[in-house]
Order: sequence, then C-alpha cells, then structure tokens
Amino acid sequence: MSDSRGVLDRRGLGVLTASHVVDDLYQGAVPALLPFLVLERGYTYAAATGITLAATVLSSVVQPAFGVLVDRRPLPWLTPVGLLVAGVGIGLAGVGGSYWWTWAAVALSGLGVAAYHPAAARAARAAAGASAQGMSWFAVGGNAGLALGPVVVTPVLLAYGVAGTPLLALPALVMAAVLLALGRRARSRPRPAGGGGGASLRDDDWRSFGWLAGLVVIRSVLYFGVSSLVALYVIDRFGVTASAGSAALTTFLAVGALGTFAGGWLADRWGRVPAIRLGYAVAVPGLVLLVAAPSWPVALAAAVLLGVGLYLPFSVQTTLGQEYLPNRIGTASGVTLGLAVSAGGAATPLFGLLADAHGLVWSLAALLPLPLLALLITLRLPPGLVSTPARRDERRESPPEHASRHR
Repeated sequence: MSDSRGVLDRRGLGVLTASHVVDDLYQGAVPALLPFLVLERGYTYAAATGITLAATVLSSVVQPAFGVLVDRRPLPWLTPVGLLVAGVGIGLAGVGGSYWWTWAAVALSGLGVAAYHPAAARAARAAAGASAQGMSWFAVGGNAGLALGPVVVTPVLLAYGVAGTPLLALPALVMAAVLLALGRRARSRPRPAGGGGGASLRDDDWRSFGWLAGLVVIRSVLYFGVSSLVALYVIDRFGVTASAGSAALTTFLAVGALGTFAGGWLADRWGRVPAIRLGYAVAVPGLVLLVAAPSWPVALAAAVLLGVGLYLPFSVQTTLGQEYLPNRIGTASGVTLGLAVSAGGAATPLFGLLADAHGLVWSLAALLPLPLLALLITLRLPPGLVSTPARRDERRESPPEHASRHR
C-alpha cells in the first residue's frame, strides 16, 4: 500500500481508517453499555467492570499471537473477519438474560478485535510510510470509533433497552462486506514488485521495546479505569441522568481523537518520545481535577484534559514500537495494540471492587500515581529511528553516521 520509498498512500490509509472507526466502535460500546446494565439488570460495580474484563481477556492472550502470524504470512482476511466478529459479539450481548451470556458475547467481540488489529495496523504502517502523522490517521479512526460507541449505543438502548443490542451489529456487517469486496478487487490486480515492506538492515531493540510495553500497560490501565468509571462517577457524585453520564464519557473519547492526531503531528516535529512525555504530563492535572471536581461542568473540563493527555501518546507508542522492532512490525503492533486494549481491561475489575467497597472517588484516586510512573518510564526510552522530516533528510545525506549512532 506504499511504494518502496515509504510514500503515504492516502487511499489505502483512508479505507483502513474507515474500517478502524467501525471496529473500535465496538470497544467504545462496552463502557457505554455498563450504566444500562447496572440500571436495568442491577449489576454491582464489580460485575459491570467484569464485562470490561470480558472484552479484553481474550485479546490479552490472542492479539500478540495474531501479530506473530501476520509477520510470517499475509492474512488479509483477518481484517474483515475480525471486524465482523467484533460486531456480532456486541450484537449478541443483550439477547440472553444471564450475566454469563453477556460476558461470553462481549468476550467474543474482544476476540474479533484481537484478530483485526495486527493485520490492519501492519497494513496501515505500510500505507503511512515513514510519517507518524500518517499512522495517527489510522489511530484517529480507532479513537473516532471509541467516541462513537456511546453516541451509537446510548440512543439505541434508551429506545429499546439492553435487548436492542442486535441493531449495533449492523455497521460491522456493512463494513466487513466492503472490505471483502475491496480485497477481492485488489487481489485480482497485478502486484508491483518490491512493495513497502522490504527487509530491514537494523536490529530489533527488545530492551527499549520492553520499556515501551510497560508504558503501554500503564496507559491502558489509566484509559480503561477512566472510561469504565467516569460515566458512573458523574451520575453517582452529581446526581445527573444516564445521558449526562454518557456525555462525560463521550467528551473524554471525542477529545481523545483530536489528541491522537495532535500526537502524530507533534511526533513528526518534536520527536516520538517528547510527544509521549507531553501526554502524560497533561494527564496528571486532568486526573487530579476529575477526582476533586466540585460540579459536573468541572468534571467535563477534567475529561477534556484527560482525553488529550491519554491519547497524545496512543498512536505514537505504536509507531515507536514498530521502530524498535523494524523486523517484526506485526509483532510490535500486536503487542502494543494488544496491551493497549487488554491490560487495562484485566485490571479494571479491581477498581470496580474498590468502588463497591469505598466509593467511586477512591477508585479514581487510585489511578493518580500511574501518569507519574509513566513520566518516569519515558526517561528510559531512546528516540525512534525516524523522527522529524528535517532529521530524515540529514540521515539520507550521511548514512554511515546514522548507522553508527544507532548501534
């Protein structure tokens, strides 16, 4: 999807971005479902956050494995099939009345998400070339999908209740059909020799990738902790309606989409690590303000800061991971994206238990040390092998010096 020089393929990236919108809509649907499950079925906070665990437990194990697979052989069908399974799982979530039916259906959706991301992220990396901003468009598609989750789920469930979830599968059915049709058309055309994924002459930097993986875990815990609890927190603390609680979640996710694009733009100009570091620096006052918010409008302002802070590093961390492992792009994508959508979900039930025992304020306050820890870890990260456009020009002019700097 890109030429041998890594030039941006706008059409290919646009299709992948659109599919990412639909796929991650189903991740955004999960936290949006929780207030309705609590109010309609009487779930405890621990049970509700257990649904978040269901969406992520399979992804935590399977998604890195899918990444290894796509490094070994092309699996283009994983993108539409994973997307379809993600939508069908959410569609089935409200059909059965038992807790375990809902848990299993949401887990099936998580398996679809795990299948989709590594193959799609590898293709997006090829389409984006060397640009972090190009890759951020793909990530923004996911963020837009996450933000659309509450926007799509809330009116459907307000109208039909939890039993209306089958309607939520329709976008996945349509987009999967589009991807399959485009895939057949692409396979029928002759492929140019060389492609954009030639062998790398650089070694994989597993040590730096390990530090980055730890950072991704922390961001994931922060994201899932906030996204799973912020709507319930606003409803409980300020006595507002479920729609107002969903508005706080939507604000967090929608602003996050802008933060993701800004992160790619800043990474191309300042470098990967400074852009990541800025995000966590912004998240600190945002989380403090949310915990101490005296009113619903102040909580919304805190959601804006958190959205910017937690999403600035999102696409940049994935791009940086691909640069640390240049010979294993699928593995890097599977691990970074897999941890991003799974590690936090696995920890979220602990915050639900804390909320049941001591209240939602204490549960959110328990997240406060994490952005500070993330800032410390960024001090261990070397810069990516591709940074600003000016530096890329310098490297092309003097390859021996560049090679010696990174050995």
